[in-house]
Amino acid sequence: MGRLSGRTAVITGAGSGIGRAAAKLFAAEGAAVICADITDAVSATAAAINEAGGKAIAIQGDAGDDAFVKSLVDRAEADFGGLDVFWANAGISGGFAPLHEQTADYWSNILRVNLIGPFLAVKHASAAMIPRGRGAIICTASVAGIRSGAGGPAYSASKAGVINLVQTAANELYGTGIRVNAVAPGLIETGMTKPIFDGARARGNEDKIGQLNPTTRYGEPEEIARAGLFLASDDASYVNGQTLAVDGGLSTSHPVVRRKR
Repeated sequence: MGRLSGRTAVITGAGSGIGRAAAKLFAAEGAAVICADITDAVSATAAAINEAGGKAIAIQGDAGDDAFVKSLVDRAEADFGGLDVFWANAGISGGFAPLHEQTADYWSNILRVNLIGPFLAVKHASAAMIPRGRGAIICTASVAGIRSGAGGPAYSASKAGVINLVQTAANELYGTGIRVNAVAPGLIETGMTKPIFDGARARGNEDKIGQLNPTTRYGEPEEIARAGLFLASDDASYVNGQTLAVDGGLSTSHPVVRRKR
């Protein structure tokens, strides 16, 4: 029996990286998984799960759109009889444009996907979970949301919002049996961080990627997926309103290499 046997999970951003790793892991642990992503790569994630003997469906859409997020919850109830886990993982980085070059529209888009998206997940998932008296909601934050030094201003602000969202949502859902937590990845090799890794490899500096954390390496999507599995499972039955940093120790100090202006 897997740790999620008989349960249904929705995972956004499941077309690649952390979301894909999480979808595969949750399915291997017994969950029926609704894989969601804005790209058509999400179909490959669901296909891989089904070919391995798991149960998954793929749905393409925008995780920052209210109607789409609600439709994911509706599909979980219609296709699998209910919803047990929702991992709001989809996110965008926005790059590293200097602050004075950023616009309000640029900020709005990052906040819409990275912060409003998780809010919508909490809103709609909890509505389906409350009558069942249980449920686990996970949001992907970032060490960039803990302190400066791990991301651009808009991205960092959005992830700081996620950290506060899980705290306030956990208390809003007082007594419902629903737990709301976040995982805060450090430097992980995903589609979003590809430019960082590609640039380092092009310079011949791959061995220096992740050198600023005490574990002295970057992380893999599967390592974040395992943290999410813990938060989704009964192993975390007394964990609520928390943010779990999975970063090789980076957030203990956030050392940075300063850029000259």
